[in-house]
Amino acid sequence: MSIDPSLPTTISSAAAPMQGANKSSATAKSSGIADNFQTFLSLLTTQLQNQNPLDPLDSNQFTAQLVQFAQVEQQLRSNTQLTSLVELQSAAQASQALAFVGAQAIVDGGTTSLRDGKAAWTLDVAKPSKLDITIQNTNGQTVFSGSYSANAGEAHQFSWDGKGNNGTQWPDGNYTLTATAKDASGQSVAVTTQIHGVVDAADLTQSPPLLSIGGQHFTTDKIQKIIRPNS
Repeated sequence: MSIDPSLPTTISSAAAPMQGANKSSATAKSSGIADNFQTFLSLLTTQLQNQNPLDPLDSNQFTAQLVQFAQVEQQLRSNTQLTSLVELQSAAQASQALAFVGAQAIVDGGTTSLRDGKAAWTLDVAKPSKLDITIQNTNGQTVFSGSYSANAGEAHQFSWDGKGNNGTQWPDGNYTLTATAKDASGQSVAVTTQIHGVVDAADLTQSPPLLSIGGQHFTTDKIQKIIRPNS
C-alpha cells in the first residue's frame, strides 16, 4: 500500500495485507582512608614521643611527614565530597526516572508490547523506498508481513491491530518488527526503528535507574522522546 503524501504519514496494518549498595561501598572506602589517616597520626605521635633527645628527628624529615599528613587529610576530605556528589547525582537520576512513570516514551528498538489490540512503531528511511515489514512473536513465528512505500525524511508510524494476514487475532504480548527497505534501483536503504510504550515502572535499586517499557528495561539516556497524556 502506498502512502498518500497529502495525508499524515501513518501506516496501519489493518489497511495492509543500586543506590544502597553504592553508598555502602563508598562508605567502606572512606573508612579505609580514615583508618590509614588515624594510623599515620598515631605513628607520628609515637615517633615524636620516643625519639632520642640527643638525636632528635631531622627537621626535613619532620616537614616531609607533616606534608604527608596534610595530603592524607586532603584526600580524605576530597573522597567525602565526592561521595556526597555521587549521592546527589543518584537522587537526581531517581527523581528523573520517577517523573517518566505513566508517560508514553519513544526509544530505539524493534520489540514492543501488543496491548488491547494496539502496537506501534516509528520507521525512518534516508530516501524514498519500498518497505518490507515482518512482525514476529517471542517464539520467532511470523504473525504479520506487508510491503509499503515510504518517503524520505519523514517519521512513518506503523500501527498494528494484532491481526495476522489471515485475520487471526494474536494475543497481547511482546512482538518484534523487522523492516528492510530498497530504493527504486533495488539498492538497500537503512531503516531506523523506534518503539512506543508507556513507562510502567522505574527500578531505583539499579544505578542508573531502569525504566520498564513493554516488558523491557531502558536507562533514561535511551529515551528519545516523552509524550505526556493530555489533561
